[in-house]
Amino acid sequence: MHLAAERCCRPLSFVLTSGQAADSPQFIPVLQGIKVRGPVGRPRTRPDAVAGDKAYSSRRNRTHLRTRQIKAVIPEKADQAANRKKRGRRGGRPVSHDAELYRDRNVIERLINKLKAWRGIASRYDKAPESYLAALHLRGAIIWLRSLRPATRD
Repeated sequence: MHLAAERCCRPLSFVLTSGQAADSPQFIPVLQGIKVRGPVGRPRTRPDAVAGDKAYSSRRNRTHLRTRQIKAVIPEKADQAANRKKRGRRGGRPVSHDAELYRDRNVIERLINKLKAWRGIASRYDKAPESYLAALHLRGAIIWLRSLRPATRD
């Protein structure tokens, strides 16, 4: 399960792959699945910034974010930094990221915990990928609806 979330722990996009699929190649398909509807007009598909861990620090992902003018909040892997330094001037500038935005990266972990609070998702009862993805979407809709409901005190 690969997903994108907003800062309020609400899911924006799901991509389901086999268990041994790496995270980095799924970065762009997850971003392409983001569609946030506003009051009028087309749905918004481009976030202001994307925070991720070092697994998403590939040149392909950074180039994709740069071409779409999205701020990348992804730290550089040690081996990538060493290769860049080894190339000297031709290695390019060091990668910078916003430490304040990077702290909010735990939103994904908190969202996964909210999704797994539903036993069917946590234990993977649904063996068919279509039904498991449908359960993810259903649970995501429930999370969205609960966050939009005003808090009431009894």
